[in-house]
Amino acid sequence: MLSPKRSKYRKAHKGRVHGLAKGGTTLNFGAYGLKATDPGRVTARQIEAARRTITRHIRRIGRVWIRVFPDVPVSQKPAEVRMGSGKGSPEFWICRVKPGRIMFELDGVPANVAREAFELAAAKLPVATRFVVREGEEIGK
Repeated sequence: MLSPKRSKYRKAHKGRVHGLAKGGTTLNFGAYGLKATDPGRVTARQIEAARRTITRHIRRIGRVWIRVFPDVPVSQKPAEVRMGSGKGSPEFWICRVKPGRIMFELDGVPANVAREAFELAAAKLPVATRFVVREGEEIGK
């Protein structure tokens, strides 16, 4: 699973996911992409589940790029612990995804296979997404 090797701070504020993505909004590597249309927090487990779904569906032909990385720690307190006594310990990592962000890219497969793979992957993600195609690519391949 994805997680940073080191981080500057052990714990982070929750924060809110506001506004539109200011970077990572265009296809840079592949011919097809999965673009977020809603804001949200995507966990490392969800990213890995989506990646596995895509690679299994395309039967490991072509190439997959993951364009998001979980770099925000989320802390949790243990079950049945009273309020107070500080913040919980970091449990998992998330990525804050804003609308317009390309989350996955794919190349080397037909458009219909890419669309099916991304539909299966989108079912694993907590944000609404849409299928995007690079300019100049034909969709009915």
